[in-house]
Formats: sequence, structure tokens, C-alpha cells
Amino acid sequence: MLEKILEVLYLLPVPTAETIYMTLVSTFLACILGFPLGAFLYSASPDGLNPRGILYNTVSRVVNILRSMPFIILMILLIPLSRIIIRTSIGPTAAIIPLSIAAAPFVARVSESALSEVDNGVITAARAMGSTNYQIITKVLIPESLPALVSGLALTIINLVGYSAMAGAIGGGGLGSLAINYGYYRFRMEVTLGAVVIILLFVELVQFTGSSISRHLLSKR
Repeated sequence: MLEKILEVLYLLPVPTAETIYMTLVSTFLACILGFPLGAFLYSASPDGLNPRGILYNTVSRVVNILRSMPFIILMILLIPLSRIIIRTSIGPTAAIIPLSIAAAPFVARVSESALSEVDNGVITAARAMGSTNYQIITKVLIPESLPALVSGLALTIINLVGYSAMAGAIGGGGLGSLAINYGYYRFRMEVTLGAVVIILLFVELVQFTGSSISRHLLSKR
């Protein structure tokens, strides 16, 4: 029994590092892609700073389609793109491409929702002071919605942990690959359980950290 535990502990560090690498890099890229899109959706919405009904509906539907697409299918569809950018479709770095694209629509919706929660009175006051739409977004909406944005970021990271586990099913590496290739296919339940425990601990850490930062930001208001 002790020998099996030691063997699992020996197998875990590299896949854990790969999962953290995939999750953090894809979160960063998803935020770069998703937050501007979310700010645009908020601004172009019927109650936004610069309503554009047709354009908003079109972009909103595209975001909804991407959000509803199963990740495993999206990853397969994006294999050619990964080969063009990374020159391979296997490994953690290649998995970052579909992970980022899959998470970007989620970030966009979270950002749109967080910005929409800001009180209209604050926006009206900013307009009365002559602020432009860009200034309202950067100097009013983002600071006011920061607690909600942090909570949304934590949810994004948690979703990406799950996506990265699925990516392991088709050569993405990480804990998902360990659980499937070394656990499931070889009938070694202890390996699968070890990977699941690490994923759960990581998710709990992210959730706790996100909630703590969000509460701290709320208390500073």
C-alpha cells in the first residue's frame, strides 16, 4: 500500500505543474480576449453607454454559440490552428490555444454582467463631469465592478481546470492525461484518485483566494 502511495506521489508533480501552466496562461489569454469583448457588449447593449442593437445582437449570438459548444469538440476543431501557431497539436502548450478560445466567451459574459451591476448614478455623475465612454469604463466601471470581476476570474480559472482535464483525453497533458492514461487505461484507481484530489485542492484554493480578495475589495469601498 505504501509503495503504491509513493508511486502516485512520484507521478503527480509534473502533470500538476502542466495543469497549473495550462490554466494560468490560458486564463491570462482568455482575459485579454474576453474582457474587451465584454466591455464592448456592455457598451453596445440596449442599456449601455453606446447602444448598437444590431451589432450587439450579432456579437452576443456568436458569444453564446461559442459558450454552448462542448469543449472537447471545440478542441478538435481547433487542432489545425494549434498546429499553425505552435506547430504541434499535442502537449500542454498546444492545449492553451483551445483553452483560451473556449474561456474567452465566458470571460466576456462575466465582464458584461459585472459592468452592468454598477449603479447608474455613478455613470450619470461621470457623464456630468464630461467623461468620455472610455474614461467611464476605465476609471469608473472597472474600479466599481472589481469585486465581481475577481469572482468571475476565479470561476474562469475553475472552469479552465476542468477543461484542462478534458484536454488530457486527446493529448493535452496535465492531470487529466495522468488520470486517463495511467489510471483508467491501466486499471490503477489510486492514480486516478490522486489526480482528482489534486484537482479538487486546486479548485478549493482558487475559490478561497478569489472569495477572500473579492470580500477585501468590497470592504474597502
